[in-house]
Amino acid sequence: MRIAVINETSAADRNRDITAALEGRGHELVNAGMKKSGEPPELTYINTGFMSALLLNAGRADLVVGGCGTGQGYLNAVMQYPGVVCGHILTPLDAWLFPQINGGNCIALMLNQAYGWGSDVNLKLLFDALFSAEQGAGYPPSRKESQCQSRARLADLSKLSHRPMAEIIGRIEEQIIRPALDYPGFWELLDVETLADRELAQTLKQRRR
Repeated sequence: MRIAVINETSAADRNRDITAALEGRGHELVNAGMKKSGEPPELTYINTGFMSALLLNAGRADLVVGGCGTGQGYLNAVMQYPGVVCGHILTPLDAWLFPQINGGNCIALMLNQAYGWGSDVNLKLLFDALFSAEQGAGYPPSRKESQCQSRARLADLSKLSHRPMAEIIGRIEEQIIRPALDYPGFWELLDVETLADRELAQTLKQRRR
């Protein structure tokens, strides 16, 4: 699995804790957002929500780990885009249930509120639980069929209720897209020339100019 970690400005200093908690699990990690406070360009959760959705829609990440002070702003930002199923993960139980029931591809962490002694350990426990659960398995097992149907309907609803990502890229305001595309390493991570979605690739190149 390819996992992208994207931190916004208020939680940039938590980046080290998140990547440390994810290391050694056999996944490919991409540190795609802010690594420390104050580095330019500064990313808000509006920017990181967009970046997360773009990586998922471009097929450049299988899972995105993001968040903000409470996790709520990032959650709301990333869910404005198609193809994103994000969970607000606070406890290991949240992390264990989310993949089974919701089959999600993005998690929002609370990285300032109540973040103190032992929170780095809590991150490791969260990821232990997240990766121990079978994606889309259903919980309890008696609800598996119903939950799978609901997850499929949610995916269809997302397609109906959102514009295509290429259209969004063409219309999104400069204050959202410019810091994302200018963030060091992000354009290279997108590798636009090899994107399967050629309309998305072309629109990105137009906005990059």
